[in-house]
Parts: sequence; structure tokens; C-alpha cells
Amino acid sequence: MIGSQPDDDGVERGLFGHHRGGPTVLRIVLGSQLRRLREERQITCEAAGAAIRGSHSKISRLELGRVRFRRRDLVDLLTLYGISDETDQKAMLSLADRANEPGWWHSYSDILPNWFEVYIGLEEAASRIRSYEVQFVPGLLQTEDYARAVTLLGHPTAAGHEVERRVGLRMRRQALLTSDEPPQLWAVVDEAVLRRPLGGVQAMRRQLRHLQELTELPNVTLQMVPFKLGGHAAAGGPFSILRFAERDLPDVVYLEQLTSALYLDKRDEVDHYHMVMERLCIDAEPASQIRDTLGRYLRDL
Repeated sequence: MIGSQPDDDGVERGLFGHHRGGPTVLRIVLGSQLRRLREERQITCEAAGAAIRGSHSKISRLELGRVRFRRRDLVDLLTLYGISDETDQKAMLSLADRANEPGWWHSYSDILPNWFEVYIGLEEAASRIRSYEVQFVPGLLQTEDYARAVTLLGHPTAAGHEVERRVGLRMRRQALLTSDEPPQLWAVVDEAVLRRPLGGVQAMRRQLRHLQELTELPNVTLQMVPFKLGGHAAAGGPFSILRFAERDLPDVVYLEQLTSALYLDKRDEVDHYHMVMERLCIDAEPASQIRDTLGRYLRDL
């Protein structure tokens, strides 16, 4: 048998444990399990790809959890890897069925690019999110007015209903912070983020007050890197680091670009970003000062 014994919720939970975050994290967990099985049996990606009438790149996408699982492909891979026990196969097929279900964000597919859909799934699954922003308030902390101003900057020709759909998606994501099992969010922002009155003075006032309220949540920490610091470790731009409770999932660094994004999970790359984030947190104003800082900026508006 693979993994531990099943409990009352079924063999797939006994095999992989309880997972938060919906289909994205389930695909990654299943892909990780498949990669471990393949490597233990010293089977190449090319050989695995041939077994499912595909290429080595398809195996790579499956193992990274980037695509849906076809039951026929999964059965063929399990057979190739020597997993013939009916109970084990049933558990993995059941997990694949759950991993293929659409997440709540599927209803926004008309405005949601594929590269960002992956991030929303990871965000939902994360137990800890650390982010650094140089221009905007982090998306999970934005008010509607502020989010609307950000959306219009990125989509200046979008129709009104499309803008509201994008704002609605961002507001829906924020429910994560007050859910039953919220992630720990630790955000570091450049001083320009709090100084720039995006959306106008009144919108920015509401945004700063909103940040004051959110920093009272036990799972939200906010720090600011002041102008007086000069240069700092994160000269390359904004990034986020997502950590997961599941032992099968490595930390992921998310780097958003104008029309795409990068997802880094190699140990040396992730370690480098962790080091940069730690340096930022040391150089930034202490989190205990953020409410006073926000109050001062409110008075300046």
C-alpha cells in the first residue's frame, strides 16, 4: 500500500491526508506522488511519456500539476510504475477525479488568464503567504475602490462590466483571510505604495483605514520599507512566496509580469528569495509601527 491506512473519509484521505485549497493543490500532490514513483523505479520521462502516448514534456506538466489528469493516462502510468493493487489505484483515481473538478474561480474563466488561475489555486492552498510590493497594495488587502483603480491601469479599454468582474474576483479572493483556517499573510510594501493616492484622495483614505483594520487580524502582518533606507535586497521587483502545510508541496515563488508569470520551486531559487525576504523584514520598519505610520499618512492626505 502507498502511504498510510485510510480513515472513515475514504482511502484517498488516508493516502494523502486532508488538503485545503481545492483542485490545484490536489493536482500538485498527485503529480508529486507520480514523480516519486517514477524516480524510485528509475524510469525516464521519455519512457513514461511513451507509455501514455505522449512526450516527456507532458509527463513534466503532469508531475508539476499544471494540467488535468486523464484516467486512462493515470492507469497506464500506475501500471508502468508497478502499482497494481486495486485499492491503491482506486485511491489515486479518486484523487484525480477531485483534482479535475473546477475551482470556484472557474466561473471567472472569461477574464482569468491561465497563468494566474494557477496562482489563485496555490493561494487558496497556502498556509503562509509572504509578499513584497513596490507599487500597489497587495491584492488580498485592497478595497474595492483601490482594486478598481488598479484594474483600470492594467485594462484601460475594458468595458465597465469587465472591470467590475475583475474587481469582484479580487474581492472573492479576500474571503481567504477571514476563513475558518486562514493563511498567515506577511506583506512588506515600499513606502511609495502607501504614499501614492491611487484612485484619488478619498479612495486612498479608505484604503489606508482598511489596512489599519486588517492589521488587527492575528494572521495579517504588514511592514513598510521607508524611502530613507535607500537601496535594499529586493531591487529586482515584487514577488510572493507561498508555503503549504502538505509535506508533498515545496515552497513556490511567484513572479508576476505584464502578460505572464513565473513559478519557481527549485530549492536554490526559493532559498534565495527567502533570504531576500528575511533581509527586507529586518530593514523595514517594525510591524508594530505600521498603525502609527498609516495614521500619519492619513493625516497627510
